[in-house]
Amino acid sequence: MDFDDTPQEAAFRSEVRSWIAANAPKHLEEQLKRAGFASSGIESEDPMAASKAWQKKKADAGWACLHWPKEYGGRAATPIERVIFGQEEGVYGALSGPFIIGHGMCGPTVMAWASEEHKRRLLPPLASGEEIWCQLFSEPAGGSDLAGLRTKAVKADDGSGDWIISGSKVWTSGAQHSQWGLLITRTDPDVPKHKGLTMFFLRMDSPGVDVRPIKQANGQSGFNEVFFEDVRIPDSQRLGAVGQGWEVSLTTLMNERLSIGSGMSTGFPELFQFCMDAEIDGRPAVDDASVRSRLAQYAVRQTGLKYTGMRAITALSKGQTPGPENSIGKLVAGATMQDLAMFALDLQGQAGVVWDESSPMNARFQAMLMRSPATRIEGGSDEILRNIIGERVLGLPGDIRVDKNVPFKDIPTSGRSQA
Repeated sequence: MDFDDTPQEAAFRSEVRSWIAANAPKHLEEQLKRAGFASSGIESEDPMAASKAWQKKKADAGWACLHWPKEYGGRAATPIERVIFGQEEGVYGALSGPFIIGHGMCGPTVMAWASEEHKRRLLPPLASGEEIWCQLFSEPAGGSDLAGLRTKAVKADDGSGDWIISGSKVWTSGAQHSQWGLLITRTDPDVPKHKGLTMFFLRMDSPGVDVRPIKQANGQSGFNEVFFEDVRIPDSQRLGAVGQGWEVSLTTLMNERLSIGSGMSTGFPELFQFCMDAEIDGRPAVDDASVRSRLAQYAVRQTGLKYTGMRAITALSKGQTPGPENSIGKLVAGATMQDLAMFALDLQGQAGVVWDESSPMNARFQAMLMRSPATRIEGGSDEILRNIIGERVLGLPGDIRVDKNVPFKDIPTSGRSQA
């Protein structure tokens, strides 16, 4: 690995640093330092408005979605220049939260599969933050088996060529704020499940779309249920051919794992600081041998994640595309966050059950614990990621699939037909 900037990268870093110093919303800096675990940390103003204002300022100056082509709202920058911008943006990067799914997952899919007309219409306002996108994939009965989805798309019988959508999605992040959604549906139940899928994009304010926020354990509602009752979508809003939805979805999923895993925090710096400040029996917690042992374990994981990420950055710098090993980052970081939060609350004793401004470190570990189970599910559950690492990184045999060549309608499920 090479940790040094090339002369060109150093010049780019200097340019980025100067622009951020002159334009960043510095009045939000202290609040943004508290960001994380599904919260922007902003309390002095509307967080969404602050996020949109910063994203629009970046877009107007040519710093939004740097690696996208200029005609789609980007800068045509190299992948490593994108990494450098993220490093220099620092705490202000927390303002990008509402746009992560659109920029990291939906945008690349639209760019790869949509018509040129749609790309020029949809991508610039997505890059600038003027329009927000969500990803309509997971379903109540599907679990981690995306190809087992049941939301149906059938051709309208009026000869218009439109599609009629019925069904539901769940765990859709940011749907309540989104203008557009990327939707995968089943169009043919008579073929094996992976072959009967078709991808569309649609307006979230289309008649028949009902978004219902889910109240989470941490008191927030970042996830949603989305219901479709005879929603009409023009065939022009189809991505890929009919039946090609699985292939299209792989574009989204590949970018999803990279987007989520690369930016996930474990909370280790906060825990280390807490152990320096907190006391056990009148002495700093860090003086306790068992506490130091746990800190050492977390430090090893944190360092491993850091250098695994640097391997990906080095690959980007060389023009290479990081592979399935990026699943390691999300798998390790998600589990570490949950374990670390539980340890921090154990150290707090009875105070660990309190969640208000009087809690140590402004209840950061309480928020971390309530949010961490979701990090181990979204973007691929731990089990899915282990399969990816085992099969595609380590070369182990794949799981046995008894439904591989079975038409979807013939796959048993509680004795009911899928047709």
